[in-house]
Amino acid sequence: MHALGLELAAVLRAGDLVVLSGPLGAGKTTLTRGIGEGLDVRGPVTSPTFVLARTHPALSGGAPLVHVDAYRLSSALELDDLDIDFARSVVVVEWGSGMLDGVAESWLEVAIERPTGADEGSGAEDEGDEVDEPRTVTLTGFGPRWAADPA
Repeated sequence: MHALGLELAAVLRAGDLVVLSGPLGAGKTTLTRGIGEGLDVRGPVTSPTFVLARTHPALSGGAPLVHVDAYRLSSALELDDLDIDFARSVVVVEWGSGMLDGVAESWLEVAIERPTGADEGSGAEDEGDEVDEPRTVTLTGFGPRWAADPA
């Protein structure tokens, strides 16, 4: 997921909105960490669960990364109330599916599927080690930004 984030960062630019969906433990934050590294932002990129949104300024003059956890939000209005600078940032929203009505004209949706029980019983999770499980990731672009530049 981290490597995919690095690849995505290469095509993202200010004004881009990326919406991540997938179950707990699917790799949404790891993907965002890779995007942050690829954008060369100040880190560390961690889950913004308790603050809802965290801005990571660019270290090399590029667009900042705004990392949003929309898990506790109930509508697009609440997302809009966070007063995010969508135009000058790369915005990544975890749990943001269905929250974009009127927020943005274009966005990239990243749907992550993780098999359940792939490494069940290995004990790696209990030791704090990352488990290398296969994921299925589907990227779908919406709006003129992604129709014009589907890379």
